[in-house]
Amino acid sequence: MAIPKRGRVDSAELERYRSIDCEDVLPKISDYVKADPSFNPIGNSHTRRWHLRVGGREFELLSTGPKFYDTRAKRGGGGAIDLVMHLRCLDFKQAVAWLREVL
Repeated sequence: MAIPKRGRVDSAELERYRSIDCEDVLPKISDYVKADPSFNPIGNSHTRRWHLRVGGREFELLSTGPKFYDTRAKRGGGGAIDLVMHLRCLDFKQAVAWLREVL
């Protein structure tokens, strides 16, 4: 896939980042990440709980595919861009640039 000109995100690239499962991105975003083996999901059997550290901050996330929920901040989102924005405290453009470098 050709990378669009700097600063521009075409619809194919945006869709790609929106559809990536959290568990595929978390190891690349985090300084430390571990799935909680004792977690027993109530609703969706595909939901997983993660404990992670990013830039010295600790998080507990629930994820189901590309969707996530930060249990401590009580905020969620969907897709790799939202996840990077939330965990790394970046804006949209910074998150896209970061994903372009690591994915």
